[in-house]
Amino acid sequence: MTKNLTEGNPLRLILSFSIPVLLGNLLQQFYNMADTSIVGLYLGSNALAGVGASSSVQFLVLGFCEGLTTGLTIPVGQRFGANDIVSMKKNIFNGMVLLGLISLSVTLVCVVFCTGILNLLKTPGDIFINAYRYLVVTFLGIPLMILYNYMAGILRAVGDSKTPLLFLVFSTIFNLCLDVICVMVLGLGVLGAALATVVSQGLCGFLCFLFINKKVDVLRLHREDCVLDSRMMLNLLSMGVPMGLQFSITAIGSMILQAANNSLGSIYISSFTAVAKLKQMFFSPFVALGIAVSTFASQNMGANKIDRIKKGLWQGTFIGVLFGISIGILFYFFGEYFIMIFIHKEEREVIMYARQYLLALGMFYWVIGFLNIWRPSLQSIGYSGKTMFAGFFELFARCSVTLLFVPTFGYSAVCFADPAAWIFSTAYIVPVMMLSLRKIKH
Repeated sequence: MTKNLTEGNPLRLILSFSIPVLLGNLLQQFYNMADTSIVGLYLGSNALAGVGASSSVQFLVLGFCEGLTTGLTIPVGQRFGANDIVSMKKNIFNGMVLLGLISLSVTLVCVVFCTGILNLLKTPGDIFINAYRYLVVTFLGIPLMILYNYMAGILRAVGDSKTPLLFLVFSTIFNLCLDVICVMVLGLGVLGAALATVVSQGLCGFLCFLFINKKVDVLRLHREDCVLDSRMMLNLLSMGVPMGLQFSITAIGSMILQAANNSLGSIYISSFTAVAKLKQMFFSPFVALGIAVSTFASQNMGANKIDRIKKGLWQGTFIGVLFGISIGILFYFFGEYFIMIFIHKEEREVIMYARQYLLALGMFYWVIGFLNIWRPSLQSIGYSGKTMFAGFFELFARCSVTLLFVPTFGYSAVCFADPAAWIFSTAYIVPVMMLSLRKIKH
């Protein structure tokens, strides 16, 4: 189950680790796609707009939680690579305590201020109720989402990327069944779609927890491991909070962009929502490679093998850039067919605007081959603070496009805001990573 990534061919290890992660990410996207497809095709584009009107604030909150969770698993990989199992288990326990407290606090705040958030996003009145229902249920599911991300994260930190995939397969099937029951049979609308996703993720997290407790000796906690350590908690927070803030800072730019897009009308919101789901799905290869390379870097950092980190980083990037070019070609020739997964073929105006957005993204997807591999790798070697500034570069780029160009060029400017953010952030992260590795080596 566990795998030591400090020995053997880097490229082979990265690819074998990333394939289960990729399949798992695709299944997670399938959760969201199933919701969106059923809502868009069964309930109509107005309901779809309700689901998508708050996607940026979901990214803000859920992204912070995901980044925080990922940061708290970095010491697990480093201690495993250094063969320091006692310290690794204490990090796991203290991370669990921190995440429990933080998840409950974030959930309470988000549910209380949900209406104000939607007003801030300039959500149109005709979709406000659907947007509110979907967002509240999503916020209530934050502790369950964190449970899965943390359990899966510590499994991956010790080299096991297959077990989380197996549980995701089961929960995806469960999610599909719940979608059909809640939306089509019980008639719960967007509320049912959100419930299906939250319950399924919670089930997956609980199964991972049981598996670790029963089957993975190296991760099973005993009484002597369950000791609160304030210094260790501070170290975990120093890893996790900057990573969470980096996601949130990026999401603030997305919120500003979405607010500008929302003000253009429901047709543009539906187009934006459909492409957002496709964008998330096609991010999966880059996320998988990023997790694989960063896990590889984390373990080798613990083993003090810096040259090996560099080799794995460049090999992973080469694969990522190839993925990006391939996805751009796919969008150009088959983009309209992907869009019709969510939008009925008779809604030609919505499809036209969605295709315009998709083509703009496709031209720059190769940049993600750098960004989504170098950024998590910089985090995994202990430079979470430096990584956070990548979020500021994305924020600057999105805000600049939104404030300077959307008022004049409208939806056309919206389409190029994400590529601008990717380019600015990559221009920062690549030289910083190279300098950081050089500093560690010397």
